[in-house]
Amino acid sequence: MTQTYSTDWDIEKYRDDTEPEEHWELRKAFMEAHKGNFSEEYLVALARTFTNIEFMGCSYPAAVMRRIAELSKDVAKTYRENKKTKLQRTFVSASNAAENKIKKRQSDPGVLPAARN
Repeated sequence: MTQTYSTDWDIEKYRDDTEPEEHWELRKAFMEAHKGNFSEEYLVALARTFTNIEFMGCSYPAAVMRRIAELSKDVAKTYRENKKTKLQRTFVSASNAAENKIKKRQSDPGVLPAARN
């Protein structure tokens, strides 16, 4: 027999005022999907772990990662699909940026040396 847990608690009380809307909506959906399957405290911790993985790239012991992957597969499906089409940031080191700027100056014959900055 599967154990059930109380569902008589408010998910909204776990919203963090500094949390971006997208993060909260995904964490809330995770908790809503699994409310009653875990204790309140454990589910809140799982949901925070889930969003840490999704948004910050955190990693945890293999057993935790497997459990979160299983619990989140349906909840995160839409988010993960949308993420694939979003603009991805690319960070460039300062030395590479400077090198590219110099190369651009050298390859642009229309710019006079005095005008180059």
